[in-house]
Amino acid sequence: MPEIKSAGKPITEAKKAAILIHGRGASAASILSLSNYLNLSDFALLAPQAEGNTWYPYSFMAPDLQNRTALENSISTLKMAWDQLIDSGITPENIYFIGFSQGACLSLEFAARNAQKLGGVIAFTGGLIGEKINKEKYQGDFKGTSIFIGSSDRDFHVPASRINESAALLTEMGATVKTLLFDDPEHTIREEEINWVNKNILM
Repeated sequence: MPEIKSAGKPITEAKKAAILIHGRGASAASILSLSNYLNLSDFALLAPQAEGNTWYPYSFMAPDLQNRTALENSISTLKMAWDQLIDSGITPENIYFIGFSQGACLSLEFAARNAQKLGGVIAFTGGLIGEKINKEKYQGDFKGTSIFIGSSDRDFHVPASRINESAALLTEMGATVKTLLFDDPEHTIREEEINWVNKNILM
């Protein structure tokens, strides 16, 4: 049974919730510390823990077969967190996904496979998963959901071309997408990204 850490407001008392998804080699506890910087004080927070601290073994753009089993297991883990929130009475339009790196890729992937009106999707350095983007995997209508993708314009792990391609597909699926690509090589979450998200999605 995957471990899902909780923080913030108790689910039974909260009207809004966020699922926070850590990066490769990190942990549920480490991604929860992001809540110190984001406007999440009224939120119930859930952070699933990846087995072995990794959601899938290879690059998110590796041949699909290499990541398939681990990726499907990881999507199932996110579905468990999602179901926990829905079962407690929190509506989809009040649920947010927040991830960094592998967690950002997984956030976008899960949301696009189940597109509907969400609170928002915040992807700090990520794109849709696959050797190529396969539109047939994705379904639904985001109905104006705000999606943010921030990254370096030359990130070692996540090419800007994949971010732009992902943003185009998400827009086609009805999302309102904002990308911020920075002129630096850092694989990190920048203050400018935090500020934009707080001002425009987590108001």
